[in-house]
Amino acid sequence: MFYGLFLRGHSPELLRKDIDIPKPLLQKWMNSGRFEPSFRERLQRVYRYRKQVLAIFEELISSERNRARLQ
Repeated sequence: MFYGLFLRGHSPELLRKDIDIPKPLLQKWMNSGRFEPSFRERLQRVYRYRKQVLAIFEELISSERNRARLQ
């Protein structure tokens, strides 16, 4: 989905911000007393997943830029 938005002209910087969860925000959520331990585990899974999505997005963008240079 994010790569499709990139191909339609959306800013890579803004898309990165939409994908990523900053570490300080995760720490704030983890340190909150409002969440149960099981929910904290899910937050960590979401964080890891978002980092994987961001890595894939970065790879797709770099390959698209390389392909554009070759053409």
